[in-house]
Amino acid sequence: MLLKTGVKSVAKWLKFVAQNHLTDLNPLKKLASQTFIYGIPSIAGRFLNYLLTYLYTRVFSTEQFGVNSEFYAYSGFFTVLLAFGMETGFFRFYKRNEQSDQVYSTTLNFILIAALLFLGIIYVFAQPLADLLRYENNVEYIQWFGWILALDAVCAIPFARLRAENKPFQFAGIKVLEIVINVALNVFFLIICRKAYETQSNAFLAGLYNPAIGVGYIFIINLVASGVKMLLLLPQFAGALFKIDKVLLRTIVRYSFPMVLIGFAGVVNEMLDRMLLKYLLPYDEITNLQQLGIYGACYKLAVLMSLFIQAFRFAAEPFFFAQSDKADAPKMYAQVLKFFTIFCVFVFLLVMLYIDWFKLFIGEDFRAGLGVVPILLLANLFLGIYVNLSVWYKLTDRTLTGAFVSIGGAALTVVLNVLFIPKFGYVASAWATLACYGSMAMVSYVLGQKYYPVPYEWWRLALYIFGGLILWQAQVWLVNTGVMPFWFSASFLISLFMVATFMAERKNIRQSYNH
Repeated sequence: MLLKTGVKSVAKWLKFVAQNHLTDLNPLKKLASQTFIYGIPSIAGRFLNYLLTYLYTRVFSTEQFGVNSEFYAYSGFFTVLLAFGMETGFFRFYKRNEQSDQVYSTTLNFILIAALLFLGIIYVFAQPLADLLRYENNVEYIQWFGWILALDAVCAIPFARLRAENKPFQFAGIKVLEIVINVALNVFFLIICRKAYETQSNAFLAGLYNPAIGVGYIFIINLVASGVKMLLLLPQFAGALFKIDKVLLRTIVRYSFPMVLIGFAGVVNEMLDRMLLKYLLPYDEITNLQQLGIYGACYKLAVLMSLFIQAFRFAAEPFFFAQSDKADAPKMYAQVLKFFTIFCVFVFLLVMLYIDWFKLFIGEDFRAGLGVVPILLLANLFLGIYVNLSVWYKLTDRTLTGAFVSIGGAALTVVLNVLFIPKFGYVASAWATLACYGSMAMVSYVLGQKYYPVPYEWWRLALYIFGGLILWQAQVWLVNTGVMPFWFSASFLISLFMVATFMAERKNIRQSYNH
């Protein structure tokens, strides 16, 4: 009852913050508004993740944090496998099929069955998997992660239904509450109970903390938060269980299966580096884990870009499908990419111009890897561009062709990491990520213009990206020469970008506002 009241309160607050009747907005305004609403839990979660990274990099050693980074890298593959592309398939058929409830129940039950089978396999092979990953004495890590992945997979379709039915407030409310629970438990165990254990100031609290668990506390807390999220979504399961339309399932699977390949390729591009570093770095295992921990911590400084992309994805996928039958859809998609790119460049500048503040979120022992941050930010920018460009294969049902683009990017990632990690370390991984997403964006554009032409203003996009790079290098020069305090020059340069952008786009902004 308390959790239900909490979700309602958060949803009401989000609605008040939005201060817009989404049904009255034009499509671009609606996309922006829903991106904002979906972005609230992402922004809150990732910002609090910053704070947790601040905590983790002080509570745990670089080696322990490397264990955390490795496990969350592995989880990406299984997340894609368990989802089986059903989320995109759900959006593709949910509104096209008059029997939308059958689309929902079919996709939900498919994933539920897959999750149960996955859990069974995890428990049967937990020890061999732990041996394979060199965590022979921590079989519980495998089991905890199995539950986290299964619960998150089952929740995906109920969340997709909320998005399809334009219920971003309820979506965000549950997400925010999950984040609050996660942070609260981290504070309770890793600060309050840990301090009580070290000082023996409170026997009860001290008894709740076991230093032998170590980094396992991160996994346990994540599992509890995922379980609460599942409980909050239980009303979405009412009337949908044990109902599968076999004919419809075959149709959805044919469409969705290539999305699995795309998803796997995406995980390779995003996560493989953190899996390979432990094995390809030319040091002993402990040092390799330390290097992985440094890279994983600095990777989180590029998170502002990725959280915006995540929020955009939540809003954009149903938006793209909803607008596809309109005559001006291609022009609208071009406008979306332009404003998306502008905002991504702004995020790049925000992080890099104020890097002396952002780096404080990670411990001093982890700051040796700050050089990868601008590379990873640019890589995420091109990933976001690719997300926009991918509209062509989703709308034309050419998901298999889209899969080949992603597989090609994944192959490039593997080759570059294997060739250059032993020589250049984790810096090679960052450059491989940028090369992958940049090439995928270019190939996707070429294919998109063939199958679903969109009038993208590439010269203008390039101007914004290169302009952002020039402003960043100007900041580097100003800081190195000591002409003025870094925060003053950073504020001046980011203001310059905002003013120049507004002057260049004022006509489009005015037209969009008055539409």
